[in-house]
This record gives sequence, C-alpha cells and structure tokens, in this order.
Amino acid sequence: MNLEKSENYGSRQVVIQNLQDAGCTQKMVQRIMTQLEEDDFEELSKLLEQHRSCLLNLIHDKEKQIDCLDYLVYQIKRNKEQ
Repeated sequence: MNLEKSENYGSRQVVIQNLQDAGCTQKMVQRIMTQLEEDDFEELSKLLEQHRSCLLNLIHDKEKQIDCLDYLVYQIKRNKEQ
C-alpha cells in the first residue's frame, strides 16, 4: 500500500504522528507501519488492539489509585466528624 497519499489513512507522516500521539514507542510504530504497508490487516489489528488494551489497563490502574485516595479522604472526614 502506498501511504504517501492514501485517502484512507492520510499521509505516512500523519499516521506515524497519530501512533506517536497514541503513546506508541518507536519500535511499535515501525512494526505497525510495516504491517500497514504489507496490507497485513490481521496483524495490524492485533498490534493496535494490544496497545489499546495496555492503555485501558493504565486507565484502570489510575482509577484504582483515585479510588484509594477518595476512600482515604472519606475516612479522614468521617473521623473528623466523630
């Protein structure tokens, strides 16, 4: 696939920038671009889904940390009122 002016994905640089903005490492960007250029959409989808899953796990971890802080604040307020 020629990504220089692909209407489906935008320019190669736009795709690379999007992947970088999504937090992909340089190695991951290279792997994804290779799969895209080889029209290996099965492997491409797998790589993108793996990265998405990692990002979602990070969000869940941060949510748990926020819950811990919220609980601590709740406990402190509750103890102060007694």
